[in-house]
Amino acid sequence: MEINRLWHWLLNPPTDAPAATVLLRLMAGGVFLWEGSLKFAYPNQGVGRFTKLGLPAPQATANFVGALEIIGGLLLLTGLLTRLVAIPFIIEMLVAMLTTKISLYLGTSPLPLPPSPPQIGFWAVLHEIRSEYAQLLTTTFLLIVGPGRWSLDALLARKRTESKQAVHEALSV
Repeated sequence: MEINRLWHWLLNPPTDAPAATVLLRLMAGGVFLWEGSLKFAYPNQGVGRFTKLGLPAPQATANFVGALEIIGGLLLLTGLLTRLVAIPFIIEMLVAMLTTKISLYLGTSPLPLPPSPPQIGFWAVLHEIRSEYAQLLTTTFLLIVGPGRWSLDALLARKRTESKQAVHEALSV
């Protein structure tokens, strides 16, 4: 029974979030879309990066993450399945932060260091984590409040409501 409630919550988000929520969807969806595309266009952004980080099956992992970012980015841009796609993006951002920022803090990063100081330590992490942090908080916001009224999720919800009303009217005749 609980799993049904969870699915209902994920697939039927509220549609009364402020209209400006579309701006957050455009920001997060756009960043995920182009970052996913870069993983396929430039090996150093995908498989090369994942290999340096020591992630398992770097080619498969890079392809999976790239595809998730492209498809999920498009879903966020359109506001379709917004809550559902927010979950893997939240997980992805946490993994990205843990796999890249701990070693940056410790000065053992296998990735190129930032081009200018601070290059390692606490302040370097705070500076370099800004994109992941913004994506994490934005997708968490979308998970909580939903996609807003200017979304395909909201359009589908309106269509479901109209269909239910039509059935109810037809049955009461």
